[in-house]
Amino acid sequence: MTLLESAKRYFKDGDIVIKIIFVNIAVFLLVHLVNLLFFLFQIPTEISPVVKILALPAHAMELLYRPWSIITYMFLHKGIFHILFNMLILFWFGKLFLLHFRQKQLWGVYFLGGIAGGLLYFIAYNIFPAFDQYKMMAIALGASASVIAIVIAIAAYKPDISIHLLLLGKVQIKYIAVALVIIDIVSIPVSNAGGHIAHLGGALFGYYFATRITNGYDITKWFNNIIDNLVARFRGRPNLRVTHKKSTYQWRNAQRMDDYEYNKTRASEQEKLDEILEKISKKGYSNLTKEEKDFLFRQRNR
Repeated sequence: MTLLESAKRYFKDGDIVIKIIFVNIAVFLLVHLVNLLFFLFQIPTEISPVVKILALPAHAMELLYRPWSIITYMFLHKGIFHILFNMLILFWFGKLFLLHFRQKQLWGVYFLGGIAGGLLYFIAYNIFPAFDQYKMMAIALGASASVIAIVIAIAAYKPDISIHLLLLGKVQIKYIAVALVIIDIVSIPVSNAGGHIAHLGGALFGYYFATRITNGYDITKWFNNIIDNLVARFRGRPNLRVTHKKSTYQWRNAQRMDDYEYNKTRASEQEKLDEILEKISKKGYSNLTKEEKDFLFRQRNR
């Protein structure tokens, strides 16, 4: 099996975290391949043409001509350490996120968290005088806002989960989340102000997702419904549905019952998942029963 075939298979069989990482790597390679061609043919350019098209501009008129950049910027990275750092954090916290939420919810948090970060960056650069001299040329790029949204979401939802950090040992993720937010706040006047502001936008969305999901409301559901409908259209599968007319009262009552049953099921599953995670932390994964391993696998791939 060739390297390309292995990559295709890994992408196909991988979860949403792996797929997002693959997309980021593919865009990174495209950008640097174009840069290489411009260098070899000695084509003068101040900024990579791919970056110019995909990065999020701070100036309103530039954004008006490139509205797609509010989405594409979150898959764009400047250098090897930039993408490496973001993808490592996405992998670690994304896998942790999938122990408690569905894959579609992770995709929703990544995507909407990135948009929230991009919007806060754009708003800040257009209302604060400190950025007046920079907004004509300023651009935002990177998955950081999306990744921070996932980190804050899982930290706010399960703050007492601990992970092992080099030199620090076992640390609860709530402290990691708070440290990241503080670093972004104090770093705004020092360097990369736009990037740190975007991080805060992603963090706010991640926290909002966690607080709403705790109350039984998934704020990514509408987004995932749109994506599902778009995928169905592009695949040529008619989205047929048989419906029966109901009164407003009947519909609302049925909706409440659906939400109640869903929340009841999720609460039961979450309780069982917490017990399994506690067992892993005390005795290790190898001591799980086959039933517990199967349950954990199903939760990760929902």
